[in-house]
Amino acid sequence: MTESMNDNSGADAPIRQTELRRDAPPVTRWAMAAVLTVIVVAAIVVAAVIDRPTQNAPGTISVTGSGTVQGVPDTVSFQIGVQSVAASAANALAANNVRVRDLENSLFAHGVAHRDMQTSGLDIYTNTNNQGAVTGFTVDNNVNVTMHNIAAAGVALDAAVRVAGNGIQLSGISFSISDQSKYLAQARVKAMQDARTAASQVAKGGGASLGAIEKITDQENVSSVTIPFPEFKASLGTASSVPLQAGSQPINVQVAVVYALKG
Repeated sequence: MTESMNDNSGADAPIRQTELRRDAPPVTRWAMAAVLTVIVVAAIVVAAVIDRPTQNAPGTISVTGSGTVQGVPDTVSFQIGVQSVAASAANALAANNVRVRDLENSLFAHGVAHRDMQTSGLDIYTNTNNQGAVTGFTVDNNVNVTMHNIAAAGVALDAAVRVAGNGIQLSGISFSISDQSKYLAQARVKAMQDARTAASQVAKGGGASLGAIEKITDQENVSSVTIPFPEFKASLGTASSVPLQAGSQPINVQVAVVYALKG
């Protein structure tokens, strides 16, 4: 009898605990629901606070500025060479070698440095008539030349023509500025001023003002001047200087600038 009562007592304990939870008063259930509601509302408020800086963060404006200055070229470059024609390839090449050597020596004598002359092309090809028969061979030998004294270039070209003869070839002349640093500095200042002017105008139209610069991208674009030149023909007149006009050369710089906006 004693063991049976103990067994019933142990079995009734969990039943009584379960009944206590099921029979919890309404006030307790309401309190639990209120706690859950507070937790959800707090989570929404925290999310709103986290998003607020992003929504109210200061905006930015991106603009492009351009600045151009005119520089005076101090360097002239050109391609010059000799064409020779003969009945055989060997004779055409031999004749061409002599004339090109004389041409180069003439340029050296008129101020061209060895480091500023480079062979740019050597071609040998067959000449044929309408029936396809070989009539001879042509050799072309050309060099790229750079001169840092434009005033002396005209005399050098004239002398080269007289040495090389009627086979002389000149493909073109281009002028450049050897040291562009000071012109680029001036162009960059103008480009930044241009960018700030444009950004200020846009910001003012939007009811804001410019803040600090956040990013700058330098995109320089230097122009070159090329002058097409006709093929030279040797002249037997009095030695003269080929007239060359270097003119001016535009140097342009573009900058992309990102500004912060205030207010």
